[in-house]
Amino acid sequence: MQYQADWLTRFMELVTVTGKLTRCALGAPWAIEYSPAGTQEMQYHVVLTGRALLENSDNGATYELRAGDIALLPHGSAHVLHDGSGAAPVPSRVRDSGGLLVKENSGAGEALDMLCGRFVVAPPHDRLIRSYLPSELVVRTEDIGIAAQSLPQAERLSRLVALMRAEAMDNEVGSGAILNALSSALFALTLRAAVEAGQARTGVLALAAHPRLSPAATAIFNDPARAWTLPELAGLCSMSRATFQRHFQASLGRSAMDLLIDIRMSAAANALRKSTSSTEAVADLVGYQSVSAFRRVFAQRMGVTPGDWRQRALKDGAPHLSDDEADGAGERDRAGE
Repeated sequence: MQYQADWLTRFMELVTVTGKLTRCALGAPWAIEYSPAGTQEMQYHVVLTGRALLENSDNGATYELRAGDIALLPHGSAHVLHDGSGAAPVPSRVRDSGGLLVKENSGAGEALDMLCGRFVVAPPHDRLIRSYLPSELVVRTEDIGIAAQSLPQAERLSRLVALMRAEAMDNEVGSGAILNALSSALFALTLRAAVEAGQARTGVLALAAHPRLSPAATAIFNDPARAWTLPELAGLCSMSRATFQRHFQASLGRSAMDLLIDIRMSAAANALRKSTSSTEAVADLVGYQSVSAFRRVFAQRMGVTPGDWRQRALKDGAPHLSDDEADGAGERDRAGE
């Protein structure tokens, strides 16, 4: 019997996320401009003490961030953080403190202590992130007066932020490495807290928050190789096919079949990068009996053929194949393309 995990566990197994961060210890007036992140990066900010204003340059959204707030920008949007005074910012400098970079200035106004980082998403999963997560998420963990009862995930996230704050403040041996490792847990907990708070209107977070659609989402994430049909998925949700299609499209912003194909192609990309298996074996692994159909869909979604993707992944430092294995894999891919 196949182990049934929740959607977030499967999502995190599918998408490789690591983190790199700096600590910002600034006094007002201050301002930091962030250019758009790279295609495989998304910025985040954790306010430890003080307050900051975040302005998303792409869509004009503005948020006031307070101590304990976490802002995540999955689309890598250009944005500005500032103290809100409108005064010319005091110049800042960056120093290395035990492996953790610290940005600081000599501003004498209200103090801010903040962790600013970037989640690095292994390709091609950056496409999955930007297709199914909103442009920004702001999770507030200091509203713990009610969170302990009504938002338990926010309380857990608050504890993680407290641990990260202690590591940043104490600057013990290995603090930089520990903070980077905690970033992956921060990403997962932020998504879970956002689902619990019902923050996202569309996308995978909105889908996960929909009580009637979650059985279909869980089934797709757990067994993407299965030849799911719309009536089967609708039946899991006790809906008619038409009602299921309408609600699924409204919640996710895409159809159930779109989600299924994207998960299959992401799983295939992982298998091609890590495995010595032939393209035929990978196609079968993700539910395609026709290798030509698999190649066609992979190229449509990923922009490259499975063979080109494998070679690119190997060149970029994926687990090494012997020369004979790599040549054989490439020949098998090219033979049917």
